[in-house]
Amino acid sequence: MSLSKISSILLASVTLVAGHGYVSSIEVDGTTYGGYLVDTYYFESDPPELIAWSTNATDDGYISPTQYDNSNIVCHRGSAPGALSAPVVPGGSVRMTWNTWPTDHHGPVITYLANCNGSCSDVDKTALQFFKIDAGGLISDADVPGTWATDELIEDSYSRNITIPTDIEAGNYVLRHEIIALHGAEDLDGAQNYPQCINLNVTGSGTATPSGTLGTHLYKDTDPGIYVDIWQTLSTYIIPGPTLYTAGSTATATAAAAAAATASAATTSAFTTAVASTTETPSPLSAQTTLSTSSRPQPTGSNDQPGQNRPGMVGPSTPSESTSSVSDSIPTSNTSSITASTTSGVLSGSCSEEDYWYCNGGTAFQRCVNGEWDASQSVADGTVCTAGISETLTISAAPRRRDLGRMRRRNV
Repeated sequence: MSLSKISSILLASVTLVAGHGYVSSIEVDGTTYGGYLVDTYYFESDPPELIAWSTNATDDGYISPTQYDNSNIVCHRGSAPGALSAPVVPGGSVRMTWNTWPTDHHGPVITYLANCNGSCSDVDKTALQFFKIDAGGLISDADVPGTWATDELIEDSYSRNITIPTDIEAGNYVLRHEIIALHGAEDLDGAQNYPQCINLNVTGSGTATPSGTLGTHLYKDTDPGIYVDIWQTLSTYIIPGPTLYTAGSTATATAAAAAAATASAATTSAFTTAVASTTETPSPLSAQTTLSTSSRPQPTGSNDQPGQNRPGMVGPSTPSESTSSVSDSIPTSNTSSITASTTSGVLSGSCSEEDYWYCNGGTAFQRCVNGEWDASQSVADGTVCTAGISETLTISAAPRRRDLGRMRRRNV
C-alpha cells in the first residue's frame, strides 16, 4: 500500500468524525436560497419551506453502488421534494455550495436536470428522468491520486457553478447535484455517492426536451468511472452516467436521424461491413484496458500487468459530431439487435442490448441506455477503443505512427 494512500486512510478516519458534507446554500441567478441543513432541520417539528429536498441522512452518509437500483440514489436517503422552486432563465447560473468536503474524498462532481412535467413539490422521484448538464472529473494525474473536480470545488469555497442549458423548454425541473468519492473505489462497492436535489422553475421560450435516464439507471457498480483505482496513475477517466447534454445537441441528433433515414440500404450495408477508414486502427499488440459492465482487472498489487491502465476521461465531455467516414466492424452476433439508424457511424434510435457499448471507428463510443443509443462521445486523446458492439468497451493506448523516412536515414 502506498504512503499516500496510508496517509489518506488515516485522514479519512478523522473525517468520519467531522462528516462529509451537504449543500448548505444555493445561489440561483444572483438570489441566495438556503439548503436543507440535515443536522438541524431533520430534528425540527416545523422546518422552513425550501427549494432544497429534505433527507434523513443525518450521518452525512452516502449511497453505495449496491443501492444504485434503490430510490435513495435519486436525491439521497429518505429524500422528499422541496416545497418551493427557484426561478432561473435559460443560460442562467446556479451555484451549489457545500458546508464542507474532505480533502481526501477525490472524485467527480456531476449535475443533472429532470423535468417534473408539473409541480416538483409533489413529484414522484422514481419517475424523474435525468439528463446531465455539468460534469467535472480528473483534472490532472501528475501526482497520484491526481487533481479532481472535488479539489476545485474545495478551492472555490466548497462551491461549483452550473449553467442551465440555453434551449431547454420552460417548466419545473429537479436539479440533481452529486459528488462521487472514489478514495475507496478500487474495491467493488467502494465508491460513495452524495446526491443533493433542488427545485427550479426554468422560464423563457426554449423548446428542447432532452431525453433522460431514471435515477435508478444512471450507474452500475462496475462502470469504469465507479469501480476504479485512483491510487495508481490513470491514463484516462470516464465520468460515469449518460453523455453530457449541451444546447443544440438534441436538434443535431434529430438531424442526424433524419439524414440516416434517407440513407440507402447500400450505405447501411457498407457501414455494417466497415469499408471506410479515417484513422490508424489500434494494434492488437497494444496495451489495453477493458471497460466492462460486468468485470474488471485487479486494481493493485503484484498481479498488475505491465501497461495496464485504469479507464477514464478527463473532465466533462460533449457529444461529438458525426464524421464523414468510419472504420468499424460490428460483430455478427450483435447486428440483429441494432434497430437504430446510422449516419457516418453514429447510432441513433432504439437498441435492445441494455448497457451495451458501441465503439465507432476507434475514436468515439456510445451506450445503450433505456432502450436508446445515447449521444456519441469521443475517447480521450492518445487512446482508441476497439470497434464494435459488446458488453465491454476496450480502450487501448493509440499506437504511435513511425517515421519510416527517418528510420531509413538512420539505417543508411
